[in-house]
Amino acid sequence: MDRLAFTSLAAVQSQSEIRAQITNAMANVSTVGFKESYEVATESVKIDGVGYETRFQPSVHKRDVISLAPGTISMTGNPLDVALMDKTVLGIQADNGEIGFTRRGDLRVSATGVIETSVGHLVLGEAGPITVPQGQLVTVSPDGTLYAKSLVEPETPAIEIGKLMLRDASETKLIRREDGLFEPMELEFRGTDFPTGPLVASLQSGGLEGSNVNPIETMVKMMDFSRSFEAQIKMITEAKSLDENGSSMMRLP
Repeated sequence: MDRLAFTSLAAVQSQSEIRAQITNAMANVSTVGFKESYEVATESVKIDGVGYETRFQPSVHKRDVISLAPGTISMTGNPLDVALMDKTVLGIQADNGEIGFTRRGDLRVSATGVIETSVGHLVLGEAGPITVPQGQLVTVSPDGTLYAKSLVEPETPAIEIGKLMLRDASETKLIRREDGLFEPMELEFRGTDFPTGPLVASLQSGGLEGSNVNPIETMVKMMDFSRSFEAQIKMITEAKSLDENGSSMMRLP
């Protein structure tokens, strides 16, 4: 009975990552550009050692590969709001100085005159950070080129000030970093740039892409997980009850 209770308890503990993945998806249903990961699966792992070959331990196999399925695009009319198309990702600078990628397109001009996301991440261009001249109206073309035009002299033609670091990730698997940004799964490209894929990296200006999390499916997953958790707890309680009953039967009168 101890083995039965131990196995059920180990299953409960190993499912904590599944609960975290589902909870994270539910919390980001309305987050701009959020992408959920591939589902976390549970698999049986054989425990080596002397004895019968019947000792298997449940273990969580976490595949934290980002799903780049598109979300719903909401038009805002803001020229600095961009929705990335197909499998395009945007390069930004992480807090530790490494290159990360995101699908978040709510851009803005910071107080220091550089392009950043609404959460404060520095947006990278092909030649580094992009600086906007003071008092200029910024527009973004579908290929990621940024143009600045004077508000005081509207007849003056717009000038190119940089091009966003857009990459096609259709043939590159991305995983989630601890800070929530994306990075390539391949070790040689971790924290750095990666070769763009065969598709044309593009965006749509004036709109924002919503989360690709399906709230109904996520709620169903949470309900199934809750039932599985209750079943494991009942199994532990039943094992305890059987163990106590067996001990009482072996007592001498």
